[in-house]
Amino acid sequence: MDTAATGLTFRDATDTDVDELVALIESAYRGDASRAGWTTEADILQGQRTDPEGVRAVVKSPDGRLLTVEREGRIVACCQVEHRGEHAYFGMFAVSPRLQGAGLGKVILTEAERLARETWGVTEMHMTVISVRDDLIAWYERRGYRRTGRMTPFPYGDERFGVPQRDDLEFELLVKELV
Repeated sequence: MDTAATGLTFRDATDTDVDELVALIESAYRGDASRAGWTTEADILQGQRTDPEGVRAVVKSPDGRLLTVEREGRIVACCQVEHRGEHAYFGMFAVSPRLQGAGLGKVILTEAERLARETWGVTEMHMTVISVRDDLIAWYERRGYRRTGRMTPFPYGDERFGVPQRDDLEFELLVKELV
């Protein structure tokens, strides 16, 4: 068994987890705390990554789940898995910066793919990644995701998604066949 998976508990998030999940997601992507891990977006986006309303909406979504990952009773990671017709969507992925780089992300991504395949019978997982995040895209490519070249604009002017520090941000769709 992968040592990164040792002692992990997977469960669906609840309303009582929202504040802790917001703090986790923020710590993985924004501000100086995020620099402890490799997933930081601190150099390209400032401000918030999410908020309690956004996390609560995912928790309550009838078409998906916010998978919460605990180790020793503490939330250490999370991810969104949502049924979208013929495919599932993977998002809101965060691993505690102090635990990044140890294989935990691979374990969680694999579990999310398994859940999507078994729960909804989907054959593809989709996600969007900020196109300038070459290191993150390469990580997903090593796990079987492929770049599609299909871009959607970054929501400039909507500070719920952060304050961009550059003017070339957009999201690229990545897709993986689930077999």
